[in-house]
Parts: sequence; C-alpha cells; structure tokens
Amino acid sequence: MKKIILLALVTCILSCDKTETKSSKDFTTTFEKSNGLETPEYNEVISYYSDLADTYSEVSLLEFGTTDSGKPLHLVVYNPEGKTKKNQIKDSKKNRILINNGIHPGESDGIDASMLLLRDIVQNDSLQEAYKNSLICVIPVYNIGGALNRNAHTRANQNGPKEYGFRGNSRNFDLNRDFVKQDTKNAASFAEIFHTVNPDIFIDNHVSNGADYQYAITHLFTQHNKLGGELGTYLEQKMRPFLEQSLAKKGIPITPYVNVWGSTPDKGWSQFMDSPRYSTGYTTLFNTFGMMVETHMLKPYKIRVEQTYELMKSMFDFTEKNSSQIKSLRAEAVGKIINNKSYAIQFKVDLDNPTEFNFKAYKVSYIDSKVTNGKRLFYDKNKPYEVPVKYYNNFKTTKNITIPKAYIIPKGWHNVISRLQNNNIEFTRFEKDTILNVEVNHIKDFKTVSSPFEGHYLHYNTEVNSSFQDIKFQKGDYIIPTNQNGIRYLLETLEAEAVDSFFNWNFFDTILQRKEGFSSYVFEDKAEAFLNENPLVKAEFDQKMNMDSTFNKNPRAQLNWIYTKTQHYEKAHLRLPVFKIKK
Repeated sequence: MKKIILLALVTCILSCDKTETKSSKDFTTTFEKSNGLETPEYNEVISYYSDLADTYSEVSLLEFGTTDSGKPLHLVVYNPEGKTKKNQIKDSKKNRILINNGIHPGESDGIDASMLLLRDIVQNDSLQEAYKNSLICVIPVYNIGGALNRNAHTRANQNGPKEYGFRGNSRNFDLNRDFVKQDTKNAASFAEIFHTVNPDIFIDNHVSNGADYQYAITHLFTQHNKLGGELGTYLEQKMRPFLEQSLAKKGIPITPYVNVWGSTPDKGWSQFMDSPRYSTGYTTLFNTFGMMVETHMLKPYKIRVEQTYELMKSMFDFTEKNSSQIKSLRAEAVGKIINNKSYAIQFKVDLDNPTEFNFKAYKVSYIDSKVTNGKRLFYDKNKPYEVPVKYYNNFKTTKNITIPKAYIIPKGWHNVISRLQNNNIEFTRFEKDTILNVEVNHIKDFKTVSSPFEGHYLHYNTEVNSSFQDIKFQKGDYIIPTNQNGIRYLLETLEAEAVDSFFNWNFFDTILQRKEGFSSYVFEDKAEAFLNENPLVKAEFDQKMNMDSTFNKNPRAQLNWIYTKTQHYEKAHLRLPVFKIKK
C-alpha cells in the first residue's frame, strides 16, 4: 500500500513539474508584445524555437550544414507523434510541408507568422487534431547574414516593422536567385533540407514591391504550365481556387501577385514566370507544389503577419483534406516525364487566353511632382473601386528538347558535379577509357547581359548546333541517367537552351575562348594548300566572298574562316562538355 501511495506521489510531482515547466515558459512573441510593430532579432528567433522544442515533445530543432554567415541553417519540425530525427523525415507518410522564411529578412512577415502558428498548434488541441497527419517543417530564417545586418531604413517602400534585416546575404547575394546555381552555402544547405524533407507542399513567405491596391496579401503559385501535366492542372483548378475561397470565408481578399512594372494593375498583367533560379521554380524540378506568399508592402505590418498566418493554415487545411491525391500525383509525375520523348524548356505568355476577374484597385492619376519637374504616379486610397482585369496566367511552350537516355560529363567539371551531388542526382562512372557515339552540342549563338547579375554575366537566347560524333571518354567520367527522380533538374541545368541552364549561368564559359590560334603570315601557305586540296570548301569560301561584303573586306576574317575548317582548329571551342546518349 505504501508503495502505491509513493508511486502516485512521484507521478503527481513529475506531472505537476511538467505542467509547471510548460506554463513557466513565456511564448509571447516580440511581434505580440509590440502590438504588431516589431519583429525579433535572429538570435531571439532561434532561442524561441529552442525553448519551444525543450518544452513540447512535438517540436524538434535541427541543424543543417552552414551558411555564408558561418552559422548553421536551422529547421524546426512539428510532428504530432513526437521528436523527429533527420533520417525520419523523408520516410514519413504524413503530409510533408516545408516553409521558408526570411529569404529577404526585411520581409519578415513569415518569420513572425510561423512562430505564432507553431506555438498555437502545440498549445491548442483542436489545431493538433486538425493537423494530425501533417509534418510541418519551418526554416526560421534562411538569410541569416542578411538578418544580422539589421537596420530601419533599407526598405524605403515598406510599412513596418520598425527594424529588419537586409536583402543581400553575407556575400551580398540575393538568395532568391541562387537556388539552381547554388553559389552560396545557404543554397547548398537548403538543398540538403529540401531533399531531406521532400515536401509535398512548399511555401516561401515574402513581401511584395511595385503597384498599390486594396489587397494586403497576394499569392504567387509556381506557373502551372511549367509545372506541367496533371500536377499543373491540379494546382490551377483545385489548389489555387481552394486557397482563394478559404481566405474569402475568413474575410481576407487575395489576388494573384501583381506583376506590374512601369504600368498600373487596372491594365492587367501576366503571371510571374518562376524559373529554377527562384525557390518555387527550383522546388518544381522535384514535383513539389510550390507557392510564394507576397503580402503588400504598404499595409500595416500587423495585418500582413496575421494574413500570412491564415494563409498558411488554409494551405495546411487543403493538404490534410487532399493528402492522398497530392501524394499520388507526385509519385506518378516522374514516371510520366521519363516516358515522354520531349520536355518543354522555354515558354511565352499566351496573350489569347487570359483569365478575367474583378480587381480591387485604387483610382490612379498622374499629378505634378513636388520634388522633380515631372509627373508622378498617384494612387488615391480615398477612391477604392473594382475593375475587370485580364490576368495572363497561361503560357505556351516555345522550345522543346528531346529527352536523352543519359548525359555524360567529363570528370574535370567538378563545379557541376558538386551541384548534382547536392541534389541527390544518381550517376555512375566509366571504369575504363571508352569511345562512344554521342550527341554533341556546340554553341551556335547567345546573348549576354551588359551588367553583372548576382555575380554572373548571365547568358540568354542561347542556341546550339547538334551532331553525332565518336568521343573518347576517360576512366572516371560521369554517366548520368535521366531515368531518375531528378530528371527535371538534369534537363533544366544541362540543356544549354534552358533559361537557367549551367551554360547560361557561366559554368562553361571557358569553352567560349579559343586557347590556340595562328599567325597570319605563317598560316597563309597552309590555307592556300588546304583550299587546293579541298575543292568543296574552296567553293563555299568563294561563295561567301561573293555574298558577304563585310567578309570580303576583312582578310583576317577570311583566314580565320579557313582555319576553322582545318584540323588545326581546336575541337573544344564552343563544344559543351555535356554529351548525350540517345534513347
């Protein structure tokens, strides 16, 4: 009897101590204490989640890799079944949701909304029941270096919070241009998190810039034609309408992201095309349903955070209700891409097929500037109205490529191989020197930006010439099959004509420069002999001399043309070090 009483007493003490520990922790956030005017500093955010994880078994705080700031990237995991280890996440049968915050730390709405939401879930039985089948993963602050560079002035267009982080990271990269090229340690660590979670749903929280209008929040889903197939149809016809209707029931009007620059919303706009440099463009490559949240910069900070909170809840609700279909669509997507013979890598707006809806705008006028001697754009907030607009959210394919059986990359291109490894791409290596007949691509034409962009002089409008040749590959060169989960990643990075290909991001720029040449006075005799021995080339040369007046007046260009036809011309010039084995 004494043993029973003693056991009950110990149980009571432990239970009371647990309750006391939970109640003694104050999880009121800086945002709440300041009545929606302030956001916490980086160290406060991590301490908050650390305390939350110490107090509630459903919350885990994990570290991944490092960032350019020198600090690790954290991931907070809410799992209703208790503490979660890294190796348990990917295999979870629950709905896997990944939320990214603070990619631009001045856009801190998601940082605060996520802190509030995870706290509310673990402290509210009804929310725990609502999301019992969800594994909610949150990156508290992605751009740590930018968050530590705190100030109150760099967001000139934004209405709060009082202080915030800076857009550039520790090396002044805009991290929302780095997902596919992965120049930063942040992006490499994000890739590790992403592939660990393998999320069904991805949400990236932002604040918009640009036009003014009545909405406090907008959505920027990944472009549905680019996502493609049944995934794209499902996103456009099921997911997006559900989110809009769910928020409407909460009294929160929402509109597609207003992609207007140099104009006004009442004239309509096109959907933003999120190529793989952007977060949702990158997550699309692995068949994740992705969206950016874009609150409106001029609305009060408190309202922006509250509406971000409600939007995330609505997305959680959709995921819970449609879990099996979401997982089924994702599971089938890779196989359907692999079975296709072609893949779309370039798109343009379909101007003949817009979506029309009523937009909540402000009356616009152009008035005399009090600063300059010109006119200024003026949105009159005292004159709200609704106007029918055309939203061009459908895109047409303008370029398809044929999907090869495999790619081959010589082992010297380690900067490319390291990125493939970051993204769990499978490959084998030649065990001995081997000659294969493969498709070879040479750069035919491209354009390059005139100013540096995110540490690169980005190429665009790239075109290639293709041919089949016998190429000798060395032991250790990489063979990368396309029949794998990362097929879209491979197609978007290794096909030079894709918008965010490794070629366009300058990974292969050394092929654009010839390493050998000729002295004209030496090559003259060889050129003459070559033309005499090759009458077909001589005829082509004569025709070009007759038809091209500029060429006719440039002896150096004439010799160079002949040089490129001879065996002296180096084979590696303009030849992409990405070779294709056809299906």
